[in-house]
Amino acid sequence: MGGCIFCEIAKKKLDSRIVHEDSDVIAFEDLNPQAPVHILIVPRKHIVDLLHLSSTDQTLVGKIHLVAKELAKKRRVERGFRMICNCGEEAGQSVGHLHFHLLGGRRFKWPPG
Repeated sequence: MGGCIFCEIAKKKLDSRIVHEDSDVIAFEDLNPQAPVHILIVPRKHIVDLLHLSSTDQTLVGKIHLVAKELAKKRRVERGFRMICNCGEEAGQSVGHLHFHLLGGRRFKWPPG
């Protein structure tokens, strides 16, 4: 997908602080962290957002959550963390590529915003 910053990171054409990668998923530190731990977990496959998922993406979305679990353990935030997926500009999605924010290391309030 031309021009997608997350696709460029996944192809290693742009620098990032990668904390996990495998054939399906890449995870890296957010450049503008909102918590002591703020990692973006991104499928390598270009999917615009949750509304563009298909039934063939079920395993991929499950894998993303398992990666989040392992990263939470590695970063020692398993006592409490938040996993966020914004869908659409009105929800705050600024990059048109499905991604999940893993946030931890501080107390979060409810409602979130």
